[in-house]
Amino acid sequence: MKNKYITLVTCALVSFTGCKKYIDVNHDPNRPIDVKESLILAPVEAAISQNITAAGGANLAIVLQQYLQVIALNQVPPNFGTYLMYHQDMDSDWYNFYVQVMNNLVLLNKKAEADGNANYAGISKILLAYTLGSATDAWGDVPYSKSFQGTDNLTPTYDSQEAIYTQIQTLLDNAIADIAKNTTTVPTGDDFYYGGDMSKWKKAAYTLKARYYMHLTKAPGHTAAAQAQLALTALENGMVSNDDDMKMPFTGGAGAENPWQQNFLPGSTLVLASTFVDGFKTRKDPRLSKMVAPAIETGLYTGRQIGLEDIGSLESYSLGGSFYASTSSNNYIVTYSEALFLKAEATFVLSGATAAQPVYLLAVKSHMSKLGIADADVNTYLASRGTLTSANAMQLIMEEKSVANFLSMENYTDWRRTGFPALTKVKNALSDIPRRVLYPQSEMTSNPQSQQSAKLTDRVWWDAQ
Repeated sequence: MKNKYITLVTCALVSFTGCKKYIDVNHDPNRPIDVKESLILAPVEAAISQNITAAGGANLAIVLQQYLQVIALNQVPPNFGTYLMYHQDMDSDWYNFYVQVMNNLVLLNKKAEADGNANYAGISKILLAYTLGSATDAWGDVPYSKSFQGTDNLTPTYDSQEAIYTQIQTLLDNAIADIAKNTTTVPTGDDFYYGGDMSKWKKAAYTLKARYYMHLTKAPGHTAAAQAQLALTALENGMVSNDDDMKMPFTGGAGAENPWQQNFLPGSTLVLASTFVDGFKTRKDPRLSKMVAPAIETGLYTGRQIGLEDIGSLESYSLGGSFYASTSSNNYIVTYSEALFLKAEATFVLSGATAAQPVYLLAVKSHMSKLGIADADVNTYLASRGTLTSANAMQLIMEEKSVANFLSMENYTDWRRTGFPALTKVKNALSDIPRRVLYPQSEMTSNPQSQQSAKLTDRVWWDAQ
């Protein structure tokens, strides 16, 4: 699927970033300057799935899973897993975020608004909020308000993360307003995520609002109680079942494989980490066989310890299991389970553990149900986990959320803001566990900014001590 859509993304980009005058002069009929919304949306959705959530051709999404000790490299240290990073390691990720995705979403929004296609405009804003949020959570301050102007401004200044968060909520509010216009033109096959079901897009927008409200529970100038109330209000209109999940489907055919299955191919030397795999065994979690594949050599569920000095046989380690990492697995972007865990956390903040308990149970059950776990096994597992108390509620909610959000970058944000799941730095670590990633060398060279001196262990704005 990735090869099918990269050309379309590039074509859409060409008409937006400076080639328009050249094309106008030459009247090239093979390179149109006016691209239909449907021809922009499909490749951008594919690029978000491939290159943002799964680091296609880049590193970010995979690196964050190493920081979370979910994935390990079967290589000797130092490496990403032991917190080695150079600025150039983020070059391709910045390109994916800004050139392949956000630039085209801005184009899509402008085109849709000009044509009166409010549903396309709403979708573009939701996806822009998601991508912008993912970028700022990784890098901190990033360019936005002065960006996307082509040659009129090649060196945009960076917005503060606080300002970016305001923009995210504005984008989502405006998207909801666009959808409320109930215009007749809706996407169909060009919308891989929801097939043009605008009621689901609206629920996704409200769920994302809750996500970004809860990110600020410890941010300067904000309180956990206020953010929790905002999140609960948003979730009243958020996702209501697993059918509302925002996901990219894959057929599994040649060129249409799930990107995480591709990430685990032998050439990457990526395997699952022992911290992640052993957690299932410790918890006696019935999801183990769905989420983790047994090692080919032994038939056992075995992760690799990050930081080992030796290289083991790739086939002695577990890879991602069939539900998330087969060729035809869905790639999940925002889910109903996440919405429920957000509600459980917000309820705990405002009303305590007893009030959060039924929401927490429903959140775990929603994920178990999606994986096809038998009710009896679900109940046995939940009984073994115990009841939420004031002392353990945040830990249990976040531990279970991290399992339900397997392979999501969102887990890295949750770890930074809550401390759960609890992690200790790995063997042969070069520093404490990173709390951000470095700015790319390409950006430092072409657009120098003071923020680019940030180190891996520096905290972003909302990551207060």
